[in-house]
Amino acid sequence: MKVILLENIENLGFKDEVVNVKNGYGRNYLIPEGKAILATSSAIKILEEKLKQQNQKEEKNISDANNVAEKLKQLNIQIKAKVSTGSKLFGKITLAQFMSQLDNKLEEKIDKSFVNIPSAKELGKYEARIRLHRSVDVTVPFDVISE
Repeated sequence: MKVILLENIENLGFKDEVVNVKNGYGRNYLIPEGKAILATSSAIKILEEKLKQQNQKEEKNISDANNVAEKLKQLNIQIKAKVSTGSKLFGKITLAQFMSQLDNKLEEKIDKSFVNIPSAKELGKYEARIRLHRSVDVTVPFDVISE
């Protein structure tokens, strides 16, 4: 029996994929649970059209993400922090501090859950990794300076 998966199912396939399953598994579990639909010829045509539209949207999203990545690479981010002794900081640079500086310099909003900053406990240069899309990652340099 051929079915179209409506969600990712481990050891079976990914969303919007046509897979062969045993009749009982498809009829008694996948279809009633809303995890798949029967792969009729009309359903497959609808799926192909949906995938074609998603690819066009995906290409646009990737190009937008690349444009934001270029803007991020050109930014000069400096985070001011209090220094205790030598070059050690009181505490460390937090994601909130980095995001506030990023929001001040960039007009696009970036989801903070896709931002990864290193543990910055001293003055110096660091690089944050920002994931803008599944296929677009960018490293953004930033400086930690004393107040």
